[in-house]
Amino acid sequence: HIGAYQIETKDGKITFLDTPGHEAFSAMRARGAQVTDIVVLVVAADDGVKPQTVEAIHHAKDAKVPIIVAINKIDLEDANPERVKQELTQHELVPEEWGGDTPMIPISALKKQNLDTLLEVIHTTAEILELKANPNKRASGTVIEAKLDQGRGPVATLLVQSGTLKQGDPLIAGLEGGRVRALLSDRGEKLKQAAPSTPVEVLGLSGVPNAGDPFHVLKSEKEVKTIMEKRQELARQQQAQARKKVNLENLNTVIEEGKLQELKIIIKADVKGSAEALEAALAKLSNPEVRVNVIFSGTGEITESDVMLASAGNAIIIGFNTRANAKVREIASKEGVEIRYYNIIYNVIDDITAAIEGMLSPDVDEEVIGEVEIRQIFKISSVGTVGGCMVTSGVVKRNSLVRVIRDGVVIYDGKLASLKRFQEDVAEVKEGFECGILIEGFNDIKPQDRLEVYEKVEKKRSIDELQSSEQQTHSKVDKT
Repeated sequence: HIGAYQIETKDGKITFLDTPGHEAFSAMRARGAQVTDIVVLVVAADDGVKPQTVEAIHHAKDAKVPIIVAINKIDLEDANPERVKQELTQHELVPEEWGGDTPMIPISALKKQNLDTLLEVIHTTAEILELKANPNKRASGTVIEAKLDQGRGPVATLLVQSGTLKQGDPLIAGLEGGRVRALLSDRGEKLKQAAPSTPVEVLGLSGVPNAGDPFHVLKSEKEVKTIMEKRQELARQQQAQARKKVNLENLNTVIEEGKLQELKIIIKADVKGSAEALEAALAKLSNPEVRVNVIFSGTGEITESDVMLASAGNAIIIGFNTRANAKVREIASKEGVEIRYYNIIYNVIDDITAAIEGMLSPDVDEEVIGEVEIRQIFKISSVGTVGGCMVTSGVVKRNSLVRVIRDGVVIYDGKLASLKRFQEDVAEVKEGFECGILIEGFNDIKPQDRLEVYEKVEKKRSIDELQSSEQQTHSKVDKT
């Protein structure tokens, strides 16, 4: 068994991968590759939805792959397909017969009951998606898994997604390459070639590629070697640089650089109730500028699978009354994934809120700090028109912003160039005191003009204010 297998039906061939939770699935999702066209989610009719079921659902949704549910073991006495359907609706999978868009087929693998129906639904879904590939060109596809076999050397399981892979083809897969020495089917049979959607074991590569690496057949082994050397050199350079992963400290920078449009979070808690409460609370923090997206929520210790999912999706892991062991922490450090531990839900909300609010652009408000009345003017050729003034309220500060108001109309908006008392520069003049002022770029002041002195104050925005503003906007739109 090589991690993928192919069956023949009356409507054509179907290739199955082992599981959507496979390591390759996460790695490929990170690069936007759609390795699987359709996910068949198998749920036992007696057990119902389990944590691994929920994890598989999140993998499929994050990869934007359509889901078909196969409710298995309906031949058992305690089978309850309706309960399974009800549980799946809690994860936004609604059966077609309930008005949703998710096909759910009750089957018995043991009794071979309704398997034909399941295969028909798969074929129908594929037809709707119009899944096609051109076999008449050089092959390309994805590495499903790879290993170093003591007797055969590097062995890679490839899924041909386009073109036809042939024995003897010069091939590059990730950082490795070579000439295809042998092709083996999922049953161990030797093949001369493999058409689109065919999983095959390939021998002849220079090393073991990574699961999820794309592969391509090139014109010659020389071209393979040239590209392989360039990729390996680039990989060495990239490894020398610290990869920028998102964390609560660099969230603002990452968003400003345009590398993040949402904050992805993985939640692992000690009990389901805590995970659900935390997920609901974090969802409320989303706003028009930053979307908080909990891509997975579950119970139990933080696992390697959680870290790989976080690495693929550039997410933060929150551990609530649960921990990661030393091996998982080491992998997280290597992958640049941040794990944060909490035991109080409010601390989680406060930290995420603070990180998001620190990124929001501030509101700029105007605050009038004083008023000044011009009593007389002095025209100085080398300076300009200086106003002899009385501060009638508040305070006027050097470099303050001012509006010149004449007969109730604003005729100029600018800033002070200088502020003096008795020929001396001062920082500020308070109410009831006289002063001399010069306005930057404006000399047409007259006695009895009034100056409104103000400052621009940056006000930190809160998530509550932003969400309230959005609700008001929606309310206005609805009324319209």
